[in-house]
Amino acid sequence: MTIDFLSLQTAPRLLIEADLQPLQGARFQPTGFPDLGAAVYDGPNGNRLLLVESAQSLANRLEVVCWDAPNDDWVVPLKGLPLVKVIDKQGASLTNTVLEAHRLNSPYILEGKDKSVFDMLKKELADMSEGPVDIRKLASVVLKYDTNALLHGIFLAKSELAGGRLRLPRVVSAFIEAEDVKLAQSGGVKNDHVNPSGDTAKGFGNVPYSRDDYTAPKITAYFNIDLAQIRGFGLGQAVEQLLVTLALYKIRRFLDEGLRLRTACDLEARKLTVTRPDAWVLPERTQLEQALPGLISAVAAENRFAEPRVTVVKWEKGAEKKPKAGADSNEE
Repeated sequence: MTIDFLSLQTAPRLLIEADLQPLQGARFQPTGFPDLGAAVYDGPNGNRLLLVESAQSLANRLEVVCWDAPNDDWVVPLKGLPLVKVIDKQGASLTNTVLEAHRLNSPYILEGKDKSVFDMLKKELADMSEGPVDIRKLASVVLKYDTNALLHGIFLAKSELAGGRLRLPRVVSAFIEAEDVKLAQSGGVKNDHVNPSGDTAKGFGNVPYSRDDYTAPKITAYFNIDLAQIRGFGLGQAVEQLLVTLALYKIRRFLDEGLRLRTACDLEARKLTVTRPDAWVLPERTQLEQALPGLISAVAAENRFAEPRVTVVKWEKGAEKKPKAGADSNEE
């Protein structure tokens, strides 16, 4: 069975829903936020909803499943995709644009002594220093050096790069939400068997605590692939098919292997449904794995990727900028 790209050519979005449940028991621990805790809110029908995992967190989790950490490389079906790797002074790997929160805009890539990537971006995007940003040109450059960032989105927030206006929104967005939630309160004690009455401020003593988990009859992961934005990049059919397949692979692999969100939030997918376009059949993971190497090769044959595919940056902390003499200076 081949992937049905034809039915997606005029669809604005590809929407997918995954019905989830706790792997064991009924309770699960949601994501929490500073000064807020769990995000519980009223739905349009008055039912209580809970944000189990945010869009920001899921964007990063969809990246992690693409990376083979022990071998410091793409997982096998994605080998050959471009990225930027950061090494230390001894040549050991530090990080890369798959794992960095800001992708190409990572300070380990743009703020160190090695300015090779910064200078490359400045040169290739120089014609956008004034006037409107050419989204197609920007997408072409991102495709060349960090293809995956086209799906994740990127913001090159440097004034020297088109005044800090270079931005591509996310193509793949996702979140997990639970409906009709009920609070499941519990607690525990951190025991100190040496000195139970010790100074707890210093980490000694017994410390009782409470915790709030939740139960819900329905937990759903929502995935949105912006097909219109992919076509809007103007990068051609081969790139479009690669990006769609890569997005679907990330979703499939996350649902298979990435649903242990926290110690007390281990989920599994029960059912996967495409809600738009109607009747479109979601390929199996094995189909996507078989298709990806050929799609990567097809885009490479169009000379769309940097050669070599891995751009290496050496991280050494750059010199601190000294304040200019004047009203804000301590100089006499």
